[in-house]
Amino acid sequence: MSNKVLAGRYELFERIGEGGMSVVYKAKDKLLNRFVAIKILKPQFIGDHKFIDSFRRESQAAASMSHPNIVNIYDVGREGNIHYIVMELIEGKTLSDYIKAQGAMSYPKVIALSKQIAAALSFAHKNHIIHRDVKPHNVMIAPNGTAKITDFGIAKAVNAATIVDNTEGIIGSVHYFSPEQARGGYVDEKSDIYSLGIVMYEMLTGRVPFDGDNPVNIALMHINGEMVPPSKLVTGVPPALEHIILKCTDKYPVNRYASADELIEALNNLEFVGSVVGSSVLMGGNNGEQRDRMQADGQGPIAETDYDDGEDEYEEDRPGKGKKKDKNKKKPMDKKKKMIIIGSCVAAAVLIIGLIVAAALGAFGGKEIEAPNFKNMTLEEAKDAAKEYNIKVKKGDEVISDEVEKGKIVSQDPKAGEMVKEGSTIKVNISIGLGDGDVPDLTGKMQNELSAYLEAAGFTLGSVTSEPGQEPEGTVMRQDPAAGTKAEKGTAINVVVSDGSKAKAIMPFVTGMTLGEASSAIANAGLKVGNVTYDYSDTYANGEVMWQQFEGNAQKERGTSVKLIVSKGKKPEPTTQAPTQPPAGNNDGDTGENN
Repeated sequence: MSNKVLAGRYELFERIGEGGMSVVYKAKDKLLNRFVAIKILKPQFIGDHKFIDSFRRESQAAASMSHPNIVNIYDVGREGNIHYIVMELIEGKTLSDYIKAQGAMSYPKVIALSKQIAAALSFAHKNHIIHRDVKPHNVMIAPNGTAKITDFGIAKAVNAATIVDNTEGIIGSVHYFSPEQARGGYVDEKSDIYSLGIVMYEMLTGRVPFDGDNPVNIALMHINGEMVPPSKLVTGVPPALEHIILKCTDKYPVNRYASADELIEALNNLEFVGSVVGSSVLMGGNNGEQRDRMQADGQGPIAETDYDDGEDEYEEDRPGKGKKKDKNKKKPMDKKKKMIIIGSCVAAAVLIIGLIVAAALGAFGGKEIEAPNFKNMTLEEAKDAAKEYNIKVKKGDEVISDEVEKGKIVSQDPKAGEMVKEGSTIKVNISIGLGDGDVPDLTGKMQNELSAYLEAAGFTLGSVTSEPGQEPEGTVMRQDPAAGTKAEKGTAINVVVSDGSKAKAIMPFVTGMTLGEASSAIANAGLKVGNVTYDYSDTYANGEVMWQQFEGNAQKERGTSVKLIVSKGKKPEPTTQAPTQPPAGNNDGDTGENN
């Protein structure tokens, strides 16, 4: 493929990457005189027209996004059977290569990269694009440390019908995809947040949380397996960061961060608190043993050896003075007081933050009660019921559910049965049913294929009525709701099909066929063979149709007669040889006239 020129302007130089669905080349845009990266779809996906159409639509949508943490897409095109995307060339390496080379990263680096990836996802989600394949292989790290996500187009093009390929086993990368992806269920922005949580886990520990012998086992781990907390694998993990990762990777979407922006806010708060109270106290770090010793001694962040070192230094500055230190005792005392003040400030800051968190969690309040179960109630019903328990209810997220009726409560936080304080607030998530989707275009499809097609799209077949039409019998002429409109998943789509009474017959191509083959093709098309004549032909063999009355694909009334001319083969050469005279004495009278 190298040295090939696409679209007359993109000269391919060398292969620089390969994934399950595509190969990436370094190329030069000769028109704009710049280097670019070109992603070319692998041949095994070329025959899937639905995949190609979706690939092009989503790639074009991704091309409209411009964000510092998203690899820019410049062009989308096709040349022959080659489908390609022209992208920004990043002179760096993938996050997966970075992790292989560096191993587990420091938590400040994990936070910095996670915020950049989350910012890219936030921008994409606001543009109604879900990545669906967030993984280290799809994150480029530029030489200046900037993280850039790629592969938006192809990732959205993948659906439940195309999860298996010949290279990686499962598209969506089984090590990183969400439990709902593993189930083949509905995928939204929170699926990307789950995948980012897995990436954060790998950056922090140097390994993925779930691994196994085959993709199916790994997928089942995402659905049912318990994740080993990062702090069990590496030392110095900030508890707050571990909490963020575990929340991102909660198996239930409603328990994850509601948006990428909310995740960024949590990471920002983590950095801010760390800057106030010190990473060694609040955020962990690599001095866990020292922190444990300080807590055991009740001295805050100040180690005993710090003061001792200062005292020793003072003694050395006063050689020969022995224990006589009264005049200069102020110097070590000033240092000690300073350390005590710093320690007190840190302790006060921790206490204040603890009080704020406790107040937010309702630690100060009335007696504890069991949280009531609000599932399957409307929001108003839940608020009325909550009054009896002296608690409050507030609306949380609107979520997809195939179990709970639209407008009713799916889940709550805290969960039913958990102990809560009187006066506290319970957040409830409301079902929106199966969600909304784009109604597919059914026009031109045959009635016998509608049920399976609609089921795959999340809809059902409603009423089917017939009307006189020119289309073949059973062909969809109209539908309600109209194609492209938004409708709740599970909505019944009503169709009107042609009864075929006014259908036109399509004249087949029969030249070159034998008369028998042509007659059969014409009859199958709803036409009939008319007058058949014969003539010589230097092109068509004896018995082949050399002319048909109507051109192929011409529309004719059903039952129309079609005239044909059939070849008699090549015209014989004229005879110029004189008749042969019979031998002398032959009187049988045969003159050869019948020859």
